[in-house]
Amino acid sequence: MHLAEIVRLRARPGAGALLALTERCPLSCAHCSTRSGPDGPQYGAEPFLRFVSTFTPDDRPQVLFLSGGEPLLRPALVAELAARGRAAGVRSAALTGMFFARGGRVPARVRRAVGGLDHLSASLDVFHEREMPRADVLAALGVLLDLVPSVSVHVTSDDDAYVGTVLGELRRAFGERVPALVARLRATGRARAFVRERAGPPERAVEPCGFALWPLVDVDGTVLACSRQSLVRRHRPPHLVLGHASRDGWPEVRRRSMEDGVLRAVRVFGPQETARRTGAPVCGGYCETCVTLRRGPEVTPGMALAVERMVAAQRPADLARRWGAGRWAEAVEAGWSGG
Repeated sequence: MHLAEIVRLRARPGAGALLALTERCPLSCAHCSTRSGPDGPQYGAEPFLRFVSTFTPDDRPQVLFLSGGEPLLRPALVAELAARGRAAGVRSAALTGMFFARGGRVPARVRRAVGGLDHLSASLDVFHEREMPRADVLAALGVLLDLVPSVSVHVTSDDDAYVGTVLGELRRAFGERVPALVARLRATGRARAFVRERAGPPERAVEPCGFALWPLVDVDGTVLACSRQSLVRRHRPPHLVLGHASRDGWPEVRRRSMEDGVLRAVRVFGPQETARRTGAPVCGGYCETCVTLRRGPEVTPGMALAVERMVAAQRPADLARRWGAGRWAEAVEAGWSGG
């Protein structure tokens, strides 16, 4: 499962499900969006297992994306979730900080876990490099390429020189076999201490939201409609809480996500345009406005379909560029044959 395919699916409502398996992580990166660290909270596995067990061949996401914290701290859970998803026809992917890669090694427990995945993405940036050397990560990626059908790198940086260096090393080491998604730093999690929130679109701009597309099962089992965990946890507005994995399965969560009027409006218009059309306040920023919304304008099926067709017509590189990859957007398509 190539990174470009994941990026394309990431722009489609309900095409995937996100599971944050833990907030524990052996690393304590300064930019971590979830403030994860060695002492982060971790709950039982049952809500995650139950939720994935509600997937059926006729009603399922196309991809199950596992993150944290560090999901590979729970290798047996990663392997079991991937197996249960595959039984229903769902492909799986995970994002790792490569905590295990010291000396370029991949421990046996990690090998067993990733062997059931369809894609593995590794974080590589200046913050991770303070705790895990780049050379070790690249050496471990060479091992992982023989264990996982598709491997990629997720680079978070505002420094074009750094990004260029990393992408150059990837190409020299692996040719086109390891694509990369480049993202800009956001003022979320620990990064709020040193990154200023970028201004959103003008109040009257129609800018569809990319965060409210896939449901997210948070570390405690709460199912959120937005992938900006730290923001939703602080505010918990009703339209961004879809249920709990211990009692709500995929069919119900997907129905709530797709039928909620506020979410449909935000996905089509963006929160600021939704607020303008309903007379709600525009509260300083894009996401800040969203958490204040209580009702949305009527979004007809035709409007939603038009947006989906517009997104489907874009290349993965176009979507990555829109999300902040800039001149590095083409890196997501390295080695991809299209389709």
